[in-house]
Amino acid sequence: MPANEKAESRGQEPTSPAASKSDTKLRILVAKPGLDGHDRGAKVVARALSDAGYEVIYTGLHQTPSMIAATAAQEAVDAVGLSVMSGAHMTLFPAVMEALKQRGCADVLVFGGGIIPDDDEQELRQLGVAALFKPGASTREIIDWVERVVRPRADASRLS
Repeated sequence: MPANEKAESRGQEPTSPAASKSDTKLRILVAKPGLDGHDRGAKVVARALSDAGYEVIYTGLHQTPSMIAATAAQEAVDAVGLSVMSGAHMTLFPAVMEALKQRGCADVLVFGGGIIPDDDEQELRQLGVAALFKPGASTREIIDWVERVVRPRADASRLS
């Protein structure tokens, strides 16, 4: 069964192969930092990104910022997606970004989702978080953002 039919049969939005839009096979790390044990959303996003044609690395639960940064560096990812449902986003997002910087991965885009109040969203964006997808965001929105923002950066960096 094609990926679009599989997605529809699971009640999800169909996705199209994103990798065909350029020769670049995007690599995206999806991570669950901290002690938050709610991973369903992260798994749904990871699966949707994979179904869309991206290479996805999912870290699993209870990752420290340094573990996430080490994996991002080792896997040479184009973006890191964080899922935080515990309310620790104002600590975890900046810590992951700092750990990425220490690993020489400051150019890796960080995006995420979870329960994030509007005031915190503004501050996280000012700290450099590229995008936030709050409850109700569709996987199509995330894929469209990856194509619009991550892919052009990845293509440009591979050309230089």
